[in-house]
Amino acid sequence: MTGINKFTRVLLLSGTMLVTVPALSANAQTVEDRLNKLESALDKILQKLDNQGSKLTEQETEIVNQAKRITKQEKMVSSAPAAAGGKQADGFMVGSTNIKIGGYVKLDTMVSHYSDGAPASGNLGRDFYIPSLTTVSPTGDGQTVTDFNPRETRLKISTSTPAGDSTVSTVLEMDFQVTSGGDERTTNGYSPRLRQALITYDNWTFGQGWSTFQDVSALAENLDFIGPAEGTVFVRQSMVRYKNGPLEIAIEQPETTVTSSAGARVLPGTDTIPDVIARYTMKSDWGHVALAGMLRSLSIDQGTLGVPDDDSALGYGVSLSGKLKVADKDDFRFMVTAGEGLGRYIGVNLVNGAAVNATGELETIGTISGFASYRHFWGEKSRSNITFSYFKADNPVAFTGTGVTDTSMSIHANYIYSPVPKLDVGIEYMYAERELENGLSGNMSRVQFSTKYAF
Repeated sequence: MTGINKFTRVLLLSGTMLVTVPALSANAQTVEDRLNKLESALDKILQKLDNQGSKLTEQETEIVNQAKRITKQEKMVSSAPAAAGGKQADGFMVGSTNIKIGGYVKLDTMVSHYSDGAPASGNLGRDFYIPSLTTVSPTGDGQTVTDFNPRETRLKISTSTPAGDSTVSTVLEMDFQVTSGGDERTTNGYSPRLRQALITYDNWTFGQGWSTFQDVSALAENLDFIGPAEGTVFVRQSMVRYKNGPLEIAIEQPETTVTSSAGARVLPGTDTIPDVIARYTMKSDWGHVALAGMLRSLSIDQGTLGVPDDDSALGYGVSLSGKLKVADKDDFRFMVTAGEGLGRYIGVNLVNGAAVNATGELETIGTISGFASYRHFWGEKSRSNITFSYFKADNPVAFTGTGVTDTSMSIHANYIYSPVPKLDVGIEYMYAERELENGLSGNMSRVQFSTKYAF
């Protein structure tokens, strides 16, 4: 048993070395080489013992198996995707899967003045800017309200698992916006909601995420949850997307929204053809520019809004967006979107995709919208953003009525200070206006204080 005991000590020493290898070197290739050599040495010892007719006890066999498991796990760690700068990827390993937990905690404090009366407590327009919720009334009186809101707080879990020559990645993201729960009287508790749930393998993406029609990288940096909402594409939904270099092609969840003659929103729910979207993004040292196009089939079934038979209409649109570097750190961001029947894709569904005409057919609603935003850094720890946003609809008023939105605009200006990395403290002023087809208009001005820490 003397030889076996020596062998056991060798295995224990090898296991200790395996555990400490990653700490000895930041070079993943060197770590893998050492692991391979240790594994080879173990195999040679086992082969020699076998040739000598020696057998391991149950305890010694378990030590061998444990050493092999450690070797395998450390190889996975050493081959995990590296982050920028050549550093090991963030997160932790569970088997062969790298798991990363991120997100942020944020508190918004808002003082808002509405020219035509404030929305009721708990209304989404009190939590963040939604253009369609800017109140418009011929008899409304001005009203000022104060709200505290932590609901933008977000949790994100990402995974990455080697799969042969490829990698399978997932994203699960939640926050507390637009959900039911407690009120402001007692607990202020809110239910979590699903934001993103994505699987990525090779060039394919499956699940729910930001629409391919939306350029997330071009979004303005505002303290408000969305910012220039009426001027931006803003949709998360289920999809199947293929990406090849700068080109992305996707089929995404269809959902028709129709305006009744009284200006009400109707969702027929009879869509059969997915929205088809393509986007091409050019990137360089100067930033990026993206061009996206979409085709969608709007549909309504027999009987809805008095339609005598099923009907459909073609919706389409294009969106040009980008983020351009200016000077050393400043940047300019923009988006311009136009089309027919875009509906819910623009301005958080500020207008619908279509209306029903006198013969029961769908008439698409045309829109044009956009925003421009400039970000300036005052120093290493502070920056400001100024943003202008605009929206215009071409409503067929003979079929929608005149109580629908014609135009909307907003202006945002902020100052953000970061005393330490990932901690932002800021103040933002926003002014917004909305005008209906009948000429009635209303406005809202808001001062927002925010504190956010990302992790």
